[in-house]
Amino acid sequence: MTRIDLHSHSSVSDGTDAPAEVIAYAVAAGLDVLALTDHDTVGGIAEAAEHLPSGFTLVPGMELSCAHEGSSVHLVSYLFDPDSSGLAAELRRVRSDRASRAEEMVAKLQEHGVDVTWERVLEIAGAGVAEYADANTIGRPHLARAVVEAGAARDVQDAFDKWIGSGGPAYASRYAIDPVRAVELVREAGGVCSLAHPGRAEGATNGAVPVELAERMAAAGLGGIEADHPSHNRTQRKFWRGVAADLGVVVTGSSDDHGSLTGRRLGCRTTAPEAFEELTAPATGVPLIVG
Repeated sequence: MTRIDLHSHSSVSDGTDAPAEVIAYAVAAGLDVLALTDHDTVGGIAEAAEHLPSGFTLVPGMELSCAHEGSSVHLVSYLFDPDSSGLAAELRRVRSDRASRAEEMVAKLQEHGVDVTWERVLEIAGAGVAEYADANTIGRPHLARAVVEAGAARDVQDAFDKWIGSGGPAYASRYAIDPVRAVELVREAGGVCSLAHPGRAEGATNGAVPVELAERMAAAGLGGIEADHPSHNRTQRKFWRGVAADLGVVVTGSSDDHGSLTGRRLGCRTTAPEAFEELTAPATGVPLIVG
C-alpha cells in the first residue's frame, strides 16, 4: 500500500534537516509520497526535488500561518502556484513580519537577562544577516534553540513554556492571514489545502480550532482536515474525523515532522491513497514531482 505523509518541515523553516536529508529520511521510513510543507515558504522544494529516488513522489507544499480571534490556525497547502499575485503578496508580508517579530522577541529576552543574540538566531535559522526578511523562514523554534544554548531553558519546549509561548515574558504577536481568506488565496492559486492539527490551536479558548471556523473554511474550498496528527489523542482524532465527514472533506494524516526536534517521526501518521487522490484532484497550480 502506498504510504503518504502530507506534513513535514526542513531547515528552510523550523526543521533541523536540510530538504535533501528530509527526503532521505522519508525513504528510510518507507514512505512513497511526502509533502514538504515549510512555514510560509516553498524555498526547500527545489533542493528536495533534486534528491528524489526513482518512483518517489514529492508534493510541493507549505504550511500557511493564519490567525482567528487571537488564536493560531495553520493551513497545510499543496500544489499551488507560488507566483500567484494574491498569495505571493501575503507571503511576503508574513515572512517579513516573522523576522520583525523574532527581532522583537530577542530584544525582550535580552531585557530579561537571557544571553541571546539576533546574529545567533539567524545562524540557527540558516538566514543571511543582510537579507533575513527574504531568507529562510525564521520562527520561534529557532529562538527556542538559542534560549537553550544560552542555558535559560532545558529544551525547546521548556523555552516555549518559560519564555516565548503565548503570554510568555518574551512573546510578541505577528501578522497572520485570516483562515478563510487563506483558503481562498490557495484555491485562487490553483492549490488545495487541509486544516492542520485542528485540535491544537495556540491561544484558542479551548485549545482547538472552532468547528464554526472549519465550516466557513470548508465553504471557501477547504479540501481536508488533518485529524490524524501526533498531537491528537484518540478522542480528538475521532472528533475531527467526524467533523470532516460532516463537512464532506477528506481526512488527512501526517507526521508534522521537524527533524530531531520531533524525533524524526516521518510516516508515524499517514493519509489514505484514496483521500490523497480526492484532495489533490482539483489542483491546477503546479504538478506533483515524481523521481
